[in-house]
Amino acid sequence: MSLIEEIDYGTPRSRSTTMVTLTIDGNEITVPECTSIMRAAMDAGHQIPKLCATDMVDAFGSCRLCVVEIEGRAGTPASCTTPVMPGLVVHTQSERLKKLRKGVMELYISDHPLDCLTCGANGDCELQDMAGAVGLREVRYGYEGENHVFAKSHGEINAAWMPKDESNPYFTYDPSKCIVCSRCVRACEEVQGTFALTISGRGFDSRVSPGMNESFLGSECVSCGACVQACPTATLTEKSVIEIGQPEHSVVTTCAYCGVGCAFKAEMRGEEVVRMVPYKDGKANRGHSCVKGRFAWGYTNHKERILKPMIRERIEDPWREVSWDEAFSFAAARMRGIQKKYGRDAIGGITSSRCTNEETYLVQKLIRAGFGNNNVDTCARVCHSPTGYGLSQTFGTSAGTQDFDSVEDTDVAVIIGANPASAHPVFASRLKKRLRQGAKLIVIDPRRTEMVESPHVKALHLPLMPGTNVAVVTALAHVIVTEGLVNEAFVRERCDWSEFEEWAAFVAQPKHSPEATAILTGVDPKDLREAARLYATGGNGAIYYGLGVTEHSQGSTTVIAIANLAMATGNIGRSGVGVNPLRGQNNVQGSCDMGSFPHELPGYRHISGDAVRDQFEALWNVKLNPEPGLRIPNMFDAAIEGSFMGLYVQGEDILQSDPNTKHVVAALSAMECVIVHDLFLNETANYAHVFLPGSSFLEKDGTFTNAERRIQRVRKVMSPKNGMADWEVTIGLARAMGFEMNYNHPSEIMDEIAALTPTFAGVSYAKLDELGSLQWPCNEKAPEGTPVMHIDGFVRGKGKFIVTEYVATDERTGPRFPLLLTTGRILSQYNVGAQTRRTENVVWHAEDRLEIHPHDAELRGVRDGDWVRLTSRAGETTLRAEITDRVSPGVVYTTFHHPDTQANVITTDYSDWATNCPEYKVTAVQISPSNGPSDWQKSYDAQARHSRRIAPAEAAE
Repeated sequence: MSLIEEIDYGTPRSRSTTMVTLTIDGNEITVPECTSIMRAAMDAGHQIPKLCATDMVDAFGSCRLCVVEIEGRAGTPASCTTPVMPGLVVHTQSERLKKLRKGVMELYISDHPLDCLTCGANGDCELQDMAGAVGLREVRYGYEGENHVFAKSHGEINAAWMPKDESNPYFTYDPSKCIVCSRCVRACEEVQGTFALTISGRGFDSRVSPGMNESFLGSECVSCGACVQACPTATLTEKSVIEIGQPEHSVVTTCAYCGVGCAFKAEMRGEEVVRMVPYKDGKANRGHSCVKGRFAWGYTNHKERILKPMIRERIEDPWREVSWDEAFSFAAARMRGIQKKYGRDAIGGITSSRCTNEETYLVQKLIRAGFGNNNVDTCARVCHSPTGYGLSQTFGTSAGTQDFDSVEDTDVAVIIGANPASAHPVFASRLKKRLRQGAKLIVIDPRRTEMVESPHVKALHLPLMPGTNVAVVTALAHVIVTEGLVNEAFVRERCDWSEFEEWAAFVAQPKHSPEATAILTGVDPKDLREAARLYATGGNGAIYYGLGVTEHSQGSTTVIAIANLAMATGNIGRSGVGVNPLRGQNNVQGSCDMGSFPHELPGYRHISGDAVRDQFEALWNVKLNPEPGLRIPNMFDAAIEGSFMGLYVQGEDILQSDPNTKHVVAALSAMECVIVHDLFLNETANYAHVFLPGSSFLEKDGTFTNAERRIQRVRKVMSPKNGMADWEVTIGLARAMGFEMNYNHPSEIMDEIAALTPTFAGVSYAKLDELGSLQWPCNEKAPEGTPVMHIDGFVRGKGKFIVTEYVATDERTGPRFPLLLTTGRILSQYNVGAQTRRTENVVWHAEDRLEIHPHDAELRGVRDGDWVRLTSRAGETTLRAEITDRVSPGVVYTTFHHPDTQANVITTDYSDWATNCPEYKVTAVQISPSNGPSDWQKSYDAQARHSRRIAPAEAAE
């Protein structure tokens, strides 16, 4: 293996379809119009020297190394800023050009440290490479570094010198090595869209400055790594590279955080990760990354990671380390004993949205074929299960319609109940780039998120009251229908016209007007009408939504209402439009695809279908139960009732992530065997009897499926530290249960998935390796996948309009609980924080805080940073207050990343009517001053500490 070298073409690719022919160094070259001469030359294999140019950002033309000669033109123009033209004759090398380039390099080197042998970038320095490329052999101007190289000059303190900035936990900034090429500044602006960096000073006093001469940690920098990746010298360098050295080989894999599914090069020395570099050929991220995927992979080596199987008789006992065989035997005996005592349906399992497709498939196969029931569910139950229901009812499929590239053709983007800047930051950067080019943005959210206003972007914000999504979307439809903005041709051709007429008559009723619904929603009718007109008439309209849509009692209804809106305006079936759920975890789409719901086999086919069951029974050689099994909430209720007593949980922390924590505790405490399969002793493990150590994404092969239905390879870069990949662990447990599953590699599991699942029929590891990724459906009709769905017609045939009546949630505010709590995520943390809390990301978010409006805080005597008690009908917790006007009066907001807060002790059992997705986003609460952690938090912490004891090795023997 060796390092995967990606070609840097110097300037971005032109999207023009008009071709131009020119001659470069005697060779005729044909390229798209608007291509730079630099890129055209690189296409032909001629590398023109450069320093300020890179193909991730627009041409700048400052370094003057890339000068060329053009016949018939005076001077030596920069090839990066000069576009091709028909008939041009270009020379990239001549005596004059060589002399100019050497002169430029002399100036750079005269003001640059010459510590190349000990420099962190030694072996990966473009300045070093260019000095060699231009043949630099001497510097006439000396090496004194009068500007900023040395702390002292001629024995005196050099006022121009600046020390290294080591404030960021992941990279350093060494001003002495900066050549002021502005690549980092432009990457921050053009790729990330944060505009955190600038060039301060002029001439020799020029410096890269985070903000107003702040530290990187103290500035607006979001640590995405774009500046580090763009830097051609050691000015911005990963601390891991400085510590370990340059990598010697690399492997392309897929990030294990959010649903964007960024492709990375894991750059290695042996089995040690040196750094993760975003892969430019990754079709989801196109070479960009966020702080989590780029830097927060250190949890794989964290001291708290459990590497040996453990068992115990009772949850009050300390854990005892055992061999894999003993752990499997213990778990299998417990589970079989439960079935013998309570019946076949008394056990079940929960698949992981963080594990691979192959591993998820095996868990549901174990439960259906090995346990003999369909008691299988997944974390999608508590996040995007309404997406599956709503989109399958209206369009015929349970997934988003577009690829992420589609946003480049969007004219109007609508974000509902999502904050991509925090939860899906790489997609947010791509969207913001399109917005800076002129597209419009509508944000429908109770909170003024980072998407509402950012550099050069200002959205039309509809700050609705939590729980009123259906009323707002129906009011948008009211405006579109009553003002004659419906795309009638699209509806007549592609949808059921009679159903549309019924729907149109419903939304046109006066009670659904923006003015009539304003008393419920709190949205200004003028703004709502403006938003409706903009979406219907502004060109390509795309809707992106998140958990702020699905995690409601009417989550499925809102998804249906969104689909109605897209069909009514004809915003389906081409690039730039669509309905796009922003999936929360890296493989939550895949876990659903793989048959993790109790009523569906892989491919979303109902378990009751005889023909479907026959296929699986023939291949699995077992008879399947035709009755749907228990959903997660049903499992908890049955456990408390005494009829569900055994649970296998793979890669999910249900105690921290599911609502009404006290109810979950009661359910887990009642079970006789809880098997937790994870990297760490998570909160659920406090109530477990068996712990099976998991493997990280770096330690196994497989595939993830992201939010755009993109199936991508996960490749093993190191041996599993626990001795087994997760798919092997599940096979070991199945074998102990008496159910044989024989696979030698995850590719064989994918072959079985393809044989049984029509939408995956054309998927194989060989094809994924060839094409990089595939978007399902991938079959005979679409052998290379389907980037955009419903182009010529809906999967279900005619698009189905469904009436969406607003029904207020049963969770109401009142004198005891006058505020509404809604929850969400923050950029630096991920889900329940099991991974990110064990990285340096805690420097940005060390605790969950409660956002409260100044008015509400003043009424309660709360100051910024005070401890407050957060109380609901379900329970109470305490945390510190953050006073801000990001939330409206009457609304409070918190995250759920830290278990010591246990935000879900506050949330209730109310859920979506169709799918049981919990109503996390609407909880009536009261806030009052507090002196610190509540009694419940103290007792919870004491129980957790007691439960995590591990017996010494001597005792284990």
